[in-house]
Amino acid sequence: MGMSGSRINPCWVPHAFLFLIVVLGLPSRIQCVDGDDYSRTGNLAALPVVTQLIYGRLSNLTTVFRKDIEEKFGFCIKDANLDWNGAFDFTGKLDFLTNCIKKTKGDLTQRLCTAAEIKFYFRNIFERQAADDNYLKPNRNCNLTSWVSGCEPGWGCSVGQDQKIDLRNLKSMPASRTHDCQPCCEGFFCPQGITCMIPCPLGSYCPRAKLNKTTGICDPYSYQIPPGKRNHTCGGADIWADVGRSSEIFCSPGSYCPHTTRKLPCRSGHYCRMGSTSAKRCLKFTSCNPNTENQNIHAYGIVLIAALSTLLLIIYNCSDQVLTLRERRQAKSREAAARHARETAQARQRWISAKNVAKKRAGGLQEQLSRTFSRKKSARQSEQLKILGHAKPGTDGALLPPLPPGSSSTSKQSASASKAKKKEPSNLTKMLHSLEEDPDSHDGFNLEIGDKNMKKNMPKGKQMHTHSQIFKYAYGQLEKEKAMQQQNKDLTFSGVISMATGGEIRTRPVIEVAFKDLTLTLKGKNKHLLRCVSGKLMPGRVSAVMGPSGAGKTTFLSALAGKVTGCTMTGLILINGKVESMDSYKKIIGFVPQDDIVHGNLTVEENLRFSARCRLSADMPRPDKVLVVERVIECLGLQAVRDSLVGTVEKRGISGGQRKRVNVGLEMVMEPSLLILDEPTTGLDSSSSQLLLRALRREALEGVNICMVVHQPSYALFKMFDDLILLAKGGLTAYHGSAKKVEEYFVGLGITVPERVNPPDHFINILEGIVKPSSSVTREQLPVRWMLHNGYTIPPDMMQYAEGLATPSTGSNPSDGATEQSFAGDLWQDVMSNVELKRDHIQHNFLKSKDLSNRRTPGVAWQYRYFIGRVGKQRLREGRLQAADYLILLLAGVSLGTLAKVGDETFGSLGYTYTVIAVSLLCKISALRTFSLDKLHYWRESASGMSSLAHFLSKDAVDLFNIVIKPLVYLSMFYFFGNPRSSFADNYIVLLCLVYCVTGIAYVLAIYLEPSPAQLLSVLLPVVLTLIASQDKESGPVKYLGNLCYTKWALEAFIIANAERYSGVWLITRCNSLMQSGYDLHDWSLCLFLLIFTGVVSRVLAFFCMVTFQKK
Repeated sequence: MGMSGSRINPCWVPHAFLFLIVVLGLPSRIQCVDGDDYSRTGNLAALPVVTQLIYGRLSNLTTVFRKDIEEKFGFCIKDANLDWNGAFDFTGKLDFLTNCIKKTKGDLTQRLCTAAEIKFYFRNIFERQAADDNYLKPNRNCNLTSWVSGCEPGWGCSVGQDQKIDLRNLKSMPASRTHDCQPCCEGFFCPQGITCMIPCPLGSYCPRAKLNKTTGICDPYSYQIPPGKRNHTCGGADIWADVGRSSEIFCSPGSYCPHTTRKLPCRSGHYCRMGSTSAKRCLKFTSCNPNTENQNIHAYGIVLIAALSTLLLIIYNCSDQVLTLRERRQAKSREAAARHARETAQARQRWISAKNVAKKRAGGLQEQLSRTFSRKKSARQSEQLKILGHAKPGTDGALLPPLPPGSSSTSKQSASASKAKKKEPSNLTKMLHSLEEDPDSHDGFNLEIGDKNMKKNMPKGKQMHTHSQIFKYAYGQLEKEKAMQQQNKDLTFSGVISMATGGEIRTRPVIEVAFKDLTLTLKGKNKHLLRCVSGKLMPGRVSAVMGPSGAGKTTFLSALAGKVTGCTMTGLILINGKVESMDSYKKIIGFVPQDDIVHGNLTVEENLRFSARCRLSADMPRPDKVLVVERVIECLGLQAVRDSLVGTVEKRGISGGQRKRVNVGLEMVMEPSLLILDEPTTGLDSSSSQLLLRALRREALEGVNICMVVHQPSYALFKMFDDLILLAKGGLTAYHGSAKKVEEYFVGLGITVPERVNPPDHFINILEGIVKPSSSVTREQLPVRWMLHNGYTIPPDMMQYAEGLATPSTGSNPSDGATEQSFAGDLWQDVMSNVELKRDHIQHNFLKSKDLSNRRTPGVAWQYRYFIGRVGKQRLREGRLQAADYLILLLAGVSLGTLAKVGDETFGSLGYTYTVIAVSLLCKISALRTFSLDKLHYWRESASGMSSLAHFLSKDAVDLFNIVIKPLVYLSMFYFFGNPRSSFADNYIVLLCLVYCVTGIAYVLAIYLEPSPAQLLSVLLPVVLTLIASQDKESGPVKYLGNLCYTKWALEAFIIANAERYSGVWLITRCNSLMQSGYDLHDWSLCLFLLIFTGVVSRVLAFFCMVTFQKK
């Protein structure tokens, strides 16, 4: 009874039996699969399991090939698992494998290539990369004696049912794979020369071929049916190699292949590159029609360049406006301060005049009353007279007429009323009372214009931090100096300043220069430039050096300043009575060159202010530095052009005379103790020359030792000199002494100056030989007469002039008896002379002397800050040049992006090669301007003690803006027109490092070479180096030379960044291309490092050249 409730339903019996058969049969089937015997597998239910097992075996081949891949293909494959999966990860896409199992009736594993056959195939592919045919080397199954149908392209064979196959066998190829040959399955390719099948990689399209009866070719492949074999038909794909040899299996552009046996057209709004496995959605604002290979992203390039252009226009225009606005505000503040100082000074003068008038009127009234009235007048009248006689000029009563009798009561009432109101006296009243108590004092006159009470009452710390306060201080001091100079004409300039600053005397170190038997001989040529020059330059005096052309005037000044190289110097130069190097005092020595070396793209005030900031003492307060600059601007008469650009040859600025005065002002603002000027009045009219010399005489009153070369001064100008040094031909001294006694000395020699003739012109004409002396003295005897006059030793070869035995026409030349040297000897002497000159020049640049100037100028950090401000202003004013550079880069980007597109076949090698050349060339030429245009300015500033490191670093720092922006400008066109597969960021990083590298190289060329050869080499260098880097690497010297070229590193970084984006079916193409070029995927970071390292080394070399080869 209990069993009846659990009776089995008879209908379930067949189903249960079938289930047991399947379950029990699977292990045997699986065991058959494991035994590589699929010939008896006809159950469709087991087909998915078989498919997965075969796919698992194919996937496990990665571990077999890992070692070989890392050893032989490590240069093109970073991660073997990742790249293998990128090519053969068929997860969810195994339909082609299932269909092939059905087609081959279960013996698929007997037809699949083993690891040894796959290795054999790929070794042949890479060994025959340059061959046009697709034949493989003879092997065990396909050779001259055995060539079955499976050896033909697109066909494969089986090893037979009795032979077991191990797909992981890497040592030997299976023998007798010649059974049951048939066309290759879809999704596989069967190479010609081996009889097995290999799965097609992802991104390929491998359908069954169809015979084109017209051409006899099996489409879509390029092989033909072998003649004489009627039963042979078109098979499957025959080869997987680089895109140049097997582009047929690559999924065509405008389509994508989700499976290796299925190809779909690209939909609208998507784009499909060659070898794509999926369609990629186009970006917004781009046009993508159906079957589009690439998206049109030109709009993004246009938007980016528009944004960059707008940003740059805003920066340049606003920066220029900011500079202009800042200058206007400073000008307004300066004008207000000057106006305030003038009004205050005028009020002071009016008050002092009124005080003096009141004193005189009060004294006259007292005398009149004393004569008119007797001494017996009332005490009230005596009191009134006393008040009138001693009224303070600072009170209201001193300014009013004398009071009539009886008016004293009124004054008493008003006084009592004022006392009742208890009003405090006003500031003006206090000021007037203070002036009355001490008429010569300025204590009470505190109107914030810079008297001594201002410094006492100023808050400590951040005092006078605004421009208005500083300018008020400066102009107040200037007005007081003017007033004190007017009132105290007999005082020295130091005394005037000491009174104006309330007793704070700022003295300058005194430099007295004495020279004895100073002789300069040109090395290698034994030619005298100076000879037996003796004398002394005294502080507080203005000395003029005159003489005919070739007399050695500039050489004499250079010798005094310690700037002579290539010469042998004998004699002594004493500084304050001691034999010391002039270089030890360079911080307090000003040297004004003959050429006007002034920055033309800076204003007059900016030039002077920069020189003052870098060369005045670091301990000097900022208001005092502003005062120094304002004083120089005023004494040189540059107020009207202080805010005007100095100008260049291309752009007109201030006049030549004003430029000359700015050239002198650059040295005056550093408050030198010794000021040497080389022809400062050349090119100036008489009034400008007198204005300049008055300014120099004011400096001399401060104790400055001034020496200058002058050509043809006017008589009025000549009278302003204290001393005169007259040099004759050959660097000999004809006179050295007071300028007032020069005529007296020459009269003693029998040489008189004719009437209406300027004395210095007459003396120079005599020394030149234009005018013959009126006495028996010849021009050659004048230096000897001066030696005799002062008791100096006469050189032996000049004794004939002392004795008066010979004349210039009949005099013997000591060198007449010398033998004439041969041409080779002269050439060798010139070469040795040039070598000596170069060596002395370099030694002079590295000459270091102990600083004895006792002036601590700003350090490198502060000078770097000042240089940054100056270079930034200069670049902002060169906006048009910058805009031209960017425009040329834009045109280059458009041209190269359009004409030399980044093709898939070469990973953009051609386009990137042109990019490296174009960017290197354009950026080098523009970077040359950084140092080539202001070499003279640097030489002058460096010789005066300014920091070379601050100068170099500031220019390089400002150039970083261009280094960052220029890659963006170029890529905004090239990238969006060429459209490479690599990302914009990768291209920008490589281009950024390239621009940094070539900028450093341009620095070296600009500093070491002249502008013309530097520009020529900047054009040739990138072209030549790119050609060397792209040559065949088979030859050893070319290979090693190419590895030293920066163009090779840049090109390799570009191609590596692009090649990494190619995977799947592109794997062989990537390895083939990188192998031919000699590139390595792992070297991307190394290439960037080498570019940056080259840029750094180039900058170090450029700085070394700048310091070594400068001309002081």
